Amino acid sequence: MGVAKAWRYTGGVLVLAKNHHHHHHNHKSNNPKQQNQQHLHHCLLWPPPETEAVVGGQRWRISWTVVCGVLLFVLGLVSFFAGHVASDLEWYSHRLVKQEVVRFSPGPVDIWKSKFSKFYYGCSERSPYYAPPARQLLSNGYLLIAASGGLNQQRTGITDAVIVARILNATLVIPELDHHSYWKDDSDFANIFDVDWFISFLAKDVPIVKRVPDKYMRSLEKPPYTMRVPRKSEPQFYLEEVLPILLRRRVIQLTKFDYRLASDLDEELQRLRCRVNYHALRFTKPIQNLGQKIVMEMRKMATRFIAIHLRFEPDMLAFSGCYYGGGDKERIELGEIRKRWVTLPETSPDGERKRGKCPLTPHEVGLMLRALGFENNTYLYVASGEIYGGDDTLKPLRELFPNFYTKEMLASEELQPFLPYSSQLAAIDYIVCDESDVFVTNNNGNMAKILAGRRRYMGHKRTIRPNAKKLNALFLKRDKIPWVTFAKKVKSAQQGFLGEPDEMKTGRGEFHEYPYTCICKKPFKFSDLDSNYNATQTVAKSSFNPEAETEYGRNEEYQGVHNEVAVKNSVDFLAD
Repeated sequence: MGVAKAWRYTGGVLVLAKNHHHHHHNHKSNNPKQQNQQHLHHCLLWPPPETEAVVGGQRWRISWTVVCGVLLFVLGLVSFFAGHVASDLEWYSHRLVKQEVVRFSPGPVDIWKSKFSKFYYGCSERSPYYAPPARQLLSNGYLLIAASGGLNQQRTGITDAVIVARILNATLVIPELDHHSYWKDDSDFANIFDVDWFISFLAKDVPIVKRVPDKYMRSLEKPPYTMRVPRKSEPQFYLEEVLPILLRRRVIQLTKFDYRLASDLDEELQRLRCRVNYHALRFTKPIQNLGQKIVMEMRKMATRFIAIHLRFEPDMLAFSGCYYGGGDKERIELGEIRKRWVTLPETSPDGERKRGKCPLTPHEVGLMLRALGFENNTYLYVASGEIYGGDDTLKPLRELFPNFYTKEMLASEELQPFLPYSSQLAAIDYIVCDESDVFVTNNNGNMAKILAGRRRYMGHKRTIRPNAKKLNALFLKRDKIPWVTFAKKVKSAQQGFLGEPDEMKTGRGEFHEYPYTCICKKPFKFSDLDSNYNATQTVAKSSFNPEAETEYGRNEEYQGVHNEVAVKNSVDFLAD
């Protein structure tokens, strides 16, 4: 900003004597273009020996050579400082435009870590205009939530329950978890998440209680009103349809609560989503301790490792409607499981595969990783439930990557108390997958989306999702083409599916998977992006402290947002 203002031209005007103009009138050309060129270039082409200027009311003779020299000197200064501002403008523009920096010079891909990840971090601070929550007794009533599905589906429901409570100005009661899903897990919220942390962390956003006060419940004339809202409802729907009932009944329960709120909300609500999902939902100490123990065991064996979430359980395969070559046995077994979703349409297994809707097999995941460049001495942590087909299905993956480990292999005794609870087991896998150097999925289910979003928020840690539509076509002909050709085509197919920052596009997919509102860019030197770029400018950021931290991440004042003003002033100056 200072540069732009300091170099605005505010000098006087040099007045040339009339006889100089008479000199040129005597040589006037009939060609207007030539006339214009004569006026523009007289300093270089037809310089008279001297001229006159009026200064202070007196007539002075000035050598025309001196005049030209002064003009050229001034033009040189203007050119120098205009170039300086333009250079700064270019630097700032690369800081502000998120999607362009990663395309400047892509170069070879590091399969373990994006070279651009260091420039991004999660930011979910409240703005200065963020209104404080209503106190419990002054809120519009109590909101009960019944989450549904497995751990990560419930996680989306819990996150959005906080947002809905904020929209309704309601007091949120700790959500109830689904005990009747496919996994039949009896875990309550307090068995998986730290309740006290959840309540205290969100105290500045929403009042949260463990239960509706008994005295209040006894005073109610009717039991809590129960309703199910449509999927992906807009905030306006809650204000128009749910709020009047809440005000009238004071307690309302929303059932089957998963993905019942629109993905695209205003910035404050999106950032609240991030505070809930990435900070407030902390696992209980026993789950955290065991998860970290497994991570440490992996780190003892290898400095870096891959975590693969293999969603290849019978329920997933049945739901997908895909076929994996198991003959009539597979068709009958998966067909019986599929019947529990009465609304699922009939599908063509071949058609689903061509559309990229079928989860990759463990063997196909291994082929994809080897084609991308991971060697067979790479350490794998495999997170999964009961794999359909058991060890026979896993055998090809183990042959490709012999260093193959699971939570059961690394913590058999410590795992015993958790075995009856699938959601708690999933939480342990979640921790290890989140801590891994590379996270790989074989489909795009709930855990894949949730972890992909979290890893973006935590600095774009490498996350590989299969481009199943293109890969399936390659797998069908992998025996007919050389390995080098196959690997080259896999690398090409996976561009845009490796967790790079430029995959984050506003409005793309679910917010839980692409939390674009909560991703900020660190200040950096433009030369950091390309070693071949000879940057001569330095960042005028003497006040920047890279270690300055806030409750949720680096402070807003260090996010480069304030530089928008500097860029705008620079643009105004250049336009002048």
